[in-house]
Amino acid sequence: MRIELATEPGDPARPNEDYASVALPASGQGGSLVLLDGVTPPEGSVGCPHSVPWFTARLGGALGELSVSRRDMTLTEVLAAGITRTAEAHGSTCDLSHPRTPQATVVLVRWDEERVEHLVLSDSALLIAGNDGEVTAVLDRRLAELPPTVQALRDQVRALPRGSAERDVAARAYGTAVEALRNAEDGFFTAASDPSAALRAIVGELPRADVTAVAALTDGAGRWVETFREGDWADCFALLRKQGPRHLVSRVRELEHADPDRLAFPRGKRHDDAAVVYAEW
Repeated sequence: MRIELATEPGDPARPNEDYASVALPASGQGGSLVLLDGVTPPEGSVGCPHSVPWFTARLGGALGELSVSRRDMTLTEVLAAGITRTAEAHGSTCDLSHPRTPQATVVLVRWDEERVEHLVLSDSALLIAGNDGEVTAVLDRRLAELPPTVQALRDQVRALPRGSAERDVAARAYGTAVEALRNAEDGFFTAASDPSAALRAIVGELPRADVTAVAALTDGAGRWVETFREGDWADCFALLRKQGPRHLVSRVRELEHADPDRLAFPRGKRHDDAAVVYAEW
């Protein structure tokens, strides 16, 4: 197999909240891929002293172990069990009902000689290459497709002068509207403390013979497609296959630096944590 990983924090002064791993069990019966994008909390109380990297390390570790040691469990069950295990590690000092308790997006892939299973929750991306050369993007679009009223608030923020008091007020209103949809019906879902979120994930399965490679990207790396529009997902996959994850992350950084004020390409953060895992067989 060819396996490559790359990750880089958006700000060198802050811990990287992304998590990436690949497990290839000694049994030789396939493997698994885990990619998490920790959700950066706003300033203020989040009901928990644990950091987002603490959370992603524990959830990612649990998913990696369970996905290879418990092949009798579906990926949905693996994610639910991983969320439960991580919630139990918090302890009694944490308010896990807080809407901003540590949480993350999830991409989980597991393969053996017969099949390739996948799970995607929230806005990280999974790309699957078929033996016919076609690339399929598995995306959870719920965060991107917010209700029109919330999208209008976002557009209002972007139309106001950066640094203005009016923009700050509009940004707070937009943020409040988005937070009301987090892990809520008719909203979007992340892996936090409630294992039932696993039931909201997009899941699927393909014959192993029909898949030649997979790639998982957090949204910081997916900016190459969705923010900077350098190409579509098939183009992105071709770049990864030819030049690898390190090149993709470096190119995203170049594009971010070329638009420091976020005027040509509006985005919430000037730079974001970025992680990519590529696996080919």
